[in-house]
Amino acid sequence: MKNIVGVKFRKEGKVYWFLSPFTTLEKNTQIIVETEHGLALGSVITDTRSLAEEELPKNLRPVIRELSGADKVVLEENNRLENSARAYCIERIRVRSLPMKLIDVDCMFDRNKMVFYFIAENRVDFRELVKDLVQKFRVKIELRQIGARQESRIIKGLAICGREVCCATLLHNLDRVTVKMAKEQNMSLNPEKISGLCGRLMCCLAFEYGAYLEMKKSMPKCGKIIDTPEGKGKVVRQNIPREEVVVALEDGKEISIAMSENEN
Repeated sequence: MKNIVGVKFRKEGKVYWFLSPFTTLEKNTQIIVETEHGLALGSVITDTRSLAEEELPKNLRPVIRELSGADKVVLEENNRLENSARAYCIERIRVRSLPMKLIDVDCMFDRNKMVFYFIAENRVDFRELVKDLVQKFRVKIELRQIGARQESRIIKGLAICGREVCCATLLHNLDRVTVKMAKEQNMSLNPEKISGLCGRLMCCLAFEYGAYLEMKKSMPKCGKIIDTPEGKGKVVRQNIPREEVVVALEDGKEISIAMSENEN
């Protein structure tokens, strides 16, 4: 049996699995892990799981150690380096008049690589910018173009519901979102009301979509004639979260019927 743990490198990022030499690792413990790009700092976000070798995910890499005092010093130095790299990159983008916007900089824990995340409307020839960065910092440089949803996930902010955007909190992956999902949830199709800070369809539409489909299975569809305590009527609207339907009676009156009451 082998022990594995789920690890995130960013609060809003994906979950990656690593082999752990420890029988237990508490959640939120900061650890150093080995990745294909070198050592990296991550946080434990799952309980330790014991699996037989044939059940293990492929290409697992190991947890090296828990974060030490010396590692914290390195982390502080890396944070200063990231801030310096961000300022320098922004200045070089301005000098070279490149049509791009820098969003974030990520320095690998052992400083063998730095990743610069940017957005742009089209492809950008950033070869000269890469040369500037390599000459300045003497490490491997990667410039990675991201989309509007990834930008919002990094920058964060408050959604129209008043809570922090889902992509930066509870979502591990950014699933595809469609207008059909909004229709199934009886949402207004006004783009301003169903779009997030990124200008794309809100992530919560995909997150709640499955629950809406499941609840709708036990509810009569719009247009169906049903019996109510006040007589027969036609379903004209569904209130899925409340598990209610609005029924238009033969005399034109509209009433709300809870599915639990209708079953009785």
